[in-house]
Amino acid sequence: MKTDPDCIFCKIASHEIPSTVIFENDEVIAFDDLSPQAPVHTLVIPKGHYDDIADDVPAHVLAAMTEAIREVAKAKGLAEGYRVITNKGADAGQTVMHFHMHVLGGKTLGEGLV
Repeated sequence: MKTDPDCIFCKIASHEIPSTVIFENDEVIAFDDLSPQAPVHTLVIPKGHYDDIADDVPAHVLAAMTEAIREVAKAKGLAEGYRVITNKGADAGQTVMHFHMHVLGGKTLGEGLV
């Protein structure tokens, strides 16, 4: 599993930097965002370093992320719905260049962005 020693998300995945972990398995970790955009805002990241969703992320890692999203939704009580977003590159608003998915919920999100 490749990692980037300068990547903040790699440091969170290896527990070098503390976070509020919601779910973790061998492939992924999910933790609360420090700047939430909704009452629930949890990030799901692979433990290996991939720049973004287009960086040849293996299918088993994507499957592990999907499982983590389901577990986050259960843990956060998002039975009524939630939104999952990933950004690819700076033009899309990606600020940390480590593939991650945002799980947003806890309120009615409306039809704004997507």
